[in-house]
Amino acid sequence: MNVTVLQFPGTNCEYDTKYAFEKLGCEVTIVWHKDSNLPLDTDLLVIPGGFSYGDYLRSGAIARFANIMDSVQEYAAKGGKVLGICNGFQILLEAGLLPGAMKRNDSLHFISKFNHLKVLNNDNIFLSKLKKDEVVDIPVAHHDGNYFIDAQGLKELEENGQILLKYCDKDGKEENLNGSISQIAGICNKEKNIFGLMPHPERAMEKLLGGDDGVMMLKGFLK
Repeated sequence: MNVTVLQFPGTNCEYDTKYAFEKLGCEVTIVWHKDSNLPLDTDLLVIPGGFSYGDYLRSGAIARFANIMDSVQEYAAKGGKVLGICNGFQILLEAGLLPGAMKRNDSLHFISKFNHLKVLNNDNIFLSKLKKDEVVDIPVAHHDGNYFIDAQGLKELEENGQILLKYCDKDGKEENLNGSISQIAGICNKEKNIFGLMPHPERAMEKLLGGDDGVMMLKGFLK
């Protein structure tokens, strides 16, 4: 399987992402934001975490206009699989590839820790290896992870099974982490080929480093 990982000025998780997918046996190519085309053999496109362009305007707002994003839009429109992690999720929102927006954490502080997530919907390739209502422990590291969408948008997410993950405690009880509406940690588009989440599954690949719950998440994309 061929995985393409984007790289912007300020991206800091591209090599973590590369390592995670190589650990699963994938071939990984890192593509610079000034390039105009994605590799033709891309099976999965990943937009990793970090602080693209320093988040100087809004998180992901400048990266949305990078050269490579025209190819990203075209790839996604043709049904290509796209995964946005943390800043990558923010970029997908800014690009209009996923609904909603990100605000500053309600605490106004950066949050960096392992946090439990509950699987809301697994009828998609991303979470297909996990069970509905299963609880996983995945690192979070963000300052602007407070997901917002209006009431009508939230209703559509719920009706279409687009809410993938919610923040919860170890027993699966939903709890507030950063102010996200309905405790949402990850969503997908209606067609279920574009996925975004704030937590970092690529940082949960080995028990030695705190946990390996990210393995079963990313394995869903394997052919």
